[in-house]
Amino acid sequence: MTIEEAVKSRHTVRKYIHRQIPDEVVRQISDRLDISNEKYDLHMKLVTENTEAFGSVFKLILAKGVRNYIILAGKDMPDTDEKLGYAGIDAALYAQTLGLNSWWVGGTFSRKKVAQIAELSADEKMTGIIAVGYGETQGVQHKMKKAEEISRYKGDAPEWFRKGVAAVLLAPTALNKQAFMIEGDGDKVSISCENGIFSGTDLGIAKYHFEVGAGKNNFVWA
Repeated sequence: MTIEEAVKSRHTVRKYIHRQIPDEVVRQISDRLDISNEKYDLHMKLVTENTEAFGSVFKLILAKGVRNYIILAGKDMPDTDEKLGYAGIDAALYAQTLGLNSWWVGGTFSRKKVAQIAELSADEKMTGIIAVGYGETQGVQHKMKKAEEISRYKGDAPEWFRKGVAAVLLAPTALNKQAFMIEGDGDKVSISCENGIFSGTDLGIAKYHFEVGAGKNNFVWA
């Protein structure tokens, strides 16, 4: 499976079967995280066979079987949320290509416990975790807005722009709000997002999805 295929097939999965992730897959994901950590000055980490991220109520009701997760953390800078959104979705989609499912979790987990596991330094922040593993199901497609509700192009939109917008509509967002506006003019594209606690993360996710759909060679970020 390619990343492009993963964009279409990855859906939120909150319940997992008790099947250990093979060591080779753990290594591949960890290597992918190391590359992003180095490139974007982040501190993402894959934790396996650990059940401490969620309290007992969430384990029973919402987060059944979550034993593996990626901690999203990095130096506390103005663009850290966006970087973690971009690099985090890269990791989630890569995990999908390796046969895993995922769930982006922004708030319903034990921040204190996960922060201890991450061993964050004083100048670092954590924005969330991504649960990964073998899902009980493959999930279902979330509700989507129409392309014209989140995008506009000056003139006739080229095919690459339409594909980029379509990919963004498939992206996970906080509360599934899809609060984006994607604007295109020639080969220049910009994405804005409504202000909110997760807007930086959503922006990073959206940019990654747009690049996958549109193709990086077809446009430049304005």
